[in-house]
Amino acid sequence: MRSTPSQAGHPLPAMVRRVFRVDRQEIGYLRFTLESYDGMAQVGTLDPRAALIQVFMPTECQHTVMELLRALREEEGLLIEPL
Repeated sequence: MRSTPSQAGHPLPAMVRRVFRVDRQEIGYLRFTLESYDGMAQVGTLDPRAALIQVFMPTECQHTVMELLRALREEEGLLIEPL
């Protein structure tokens, strides 16, 4: 997948979008945790009632983000279900 140029002329990284069902009470924590790794992921809430979030990540960070989510699920017991 090719990158598209930004307004400043720098290429933007190719992004991957993944959707997850999570515990509603953990949406803020997940957003803070993932976005604290500068540039690795952006989190948006698709449906707060159904607790659906979307995670955008550069293609080259996808493995790292998925490993982080796996660790949060296994080590902290968070509900994170890929859809």
